[in-house]
Amino acid sequence: MASKDKTRLTGPRLRSGPNGLPRGQVSEIQRSRMLTAAAEAVEDVGYARLTVAQVIARARVSRKTFYDLFEDREDCFLAVFDQAVEQIGALVGEAYARESSWRDGMRAGVLAMLRFMDDEPGLARICVVEALGAGPRVLKRRTEVLAELKEVVDEGRSSAGAHVARATDEAPEVTAEGVIGAVFAVLHSRLLAYSREPFTALLGPLMSMIVLPYLGARVASSELTRTPPPLPKRKKPPRRAVKDPLEGLDMRLTYRTVRVLTFIGEHPGANNREIAEGSGIADQGQISKLLTRLERLQLVHNIGEGQIMGSSNEWYLTDRGGQVERATRPR
Repeated sequence: MASKDKTRLTGPRLRSGPNGLPRGQVSEIQRSRMLTAAAEAVEDVGYARLTVAQVIARARVSRKTFYDLFEDREDCFLAVFDQAVEQIGALVGEAYARESSWRDGMRAGVLAMLRFMDDEPGLARICVVEALGAGPRVLKRRTEVLAELKEVVDEGRSSAGAHVARATDEAPEVTAEGVIGAVFAVLHSRLLAYSREPFTALLGPLMSMIVLPYLGARVASSELTRTPPPLPKRKKPPRRAVKDPLEGLDMRLTYRTVRVLTFIGEHPGANNREIAEGSGIADQGQISKLLTRLERLQLVHNIGEGQIMGSSNEWYLTDRGGQVERATRPR
């Protein structure tokens, strides 16, 4: 089952080299497409049935392009996993850092994670469920992520006051691993069941599990009835992949086209001759045909009085043209 906000990928095929966009920029856009496509495919069929063919078909790239950027499907999935972990980690880390105590920080961090899972259940399943069935590189990365979480949870051993010293003394270092395992077991089962209950409803029970071995039964019980901490106005979760700025553009953008758009952006009001010279295009017929096509695609518009071949044309980028120009500008 795919998440409700699945991204549909359409757009022109891209080429690099003398007649195409800069290679690094083409790779960035193609990689973005493939990460989005892989995430959607995993949401639909799971990692076990994920194939390279599914990714390249959704992303509209060649098999060669895929293998230019990824070693295999596991390498591609690992990139999706890392991107999702980065998104979640940023939200959780920010929430945790706002609080002054370990207990409150854990509560704020757990709530931020649960809110993300409500917003992005597909990405949550990729991180919690599908990663378990992926290859050794993904499992190794997952182990590293859990080790980072373990360090944060283990701070509970030194956070208790004198009134709970006995409970703290009884919590060995391995306790953090057990706590994390228990929390993720609960999340795993809910994700597998596609539960309709919001994940944020688990805040109290999960926090009770987390603090019990460190702060004792009384504090754990109080977590079940605590009011959730207020959070700043929620930002929309970052997309799992950068939106393709060329989506829907019915044109193959060559390096020559990019130079023309860049020149017009830097010299608004330029005429045909100036654009041709500035873009390195000697043939006036070619520049006229190219400008005509760009105008038909509503990337440029002419406010001069002359005809297309006249020197009194004045070319400007449209809003759409400006977006494409900024997206394809050589870096």
